Amino acid sequence: MDDVTDEEFRSLMDRLEPEAAGSPHYARLVAAEDPEELARVLVEPHQPLWARELAAFRLGCAGDRRAFEALVLLLNHRDPERCVSAAHALARLNDPRTPRAAAALATNALRTAYALHPVRLLSDLRAPESVPALVATLQRLLAPGEPHWRVALACVEGLGRLADEQARPVLTAALPHPRLAAAAAAALSRLPGE
Repeated sequence: MDDVTDEEFRSLMDRLEPEAAGSPHYARLVAAEDPEELARVLVEPHQPLWARELAAFRLGCAGDRRAFEALVLLLNHRDPERCVSAAHALARLNDPRTPRAAAALATNALRTAYALHPVRLLSDLRAPESVPALVATLQRLLAPGEPHWRVALACVEGLGRLADEQARPVLTAALPHPRLAAAAAAALSRLPGE
């Protein structure tokens, strides 16, 4: 593991240990070196969520694609900390399905409240799906009265990082929005030809 992943893993352990409530299964999963042992946790019935998350994170960071489905479910979880861990592992998984899954979660109008981490993951992945999904999500979030400004801001920042000319119209449309204006101006300044 790299230093960032080590830090994410320590943070995950600190968060999940109280959920495990002294279960000996927790220590086994933390120390497990056999990927088969971790993969079994993802398919065995009656496994607690903390155990599935721990196994999926470890497998995902190791590049084991058996973790993909569990990580995508966690990326769409109502608990933001679970989403952060899942996004971290998915970014390291290198599974070709990840950009499509993140784009589907980011653009799902019924799940906008949980779209922050899929949006951030899309900008990290820099996949062909990233810009169209961020543009579509941001366009929807510019509607009057839209409450999910943090997701919109993440779209603007992501589009700025990706610096793709396709984003110019939607970034320009974001300029009049007070919470987005500075980030939109910065993103526009990064586009080719600026």
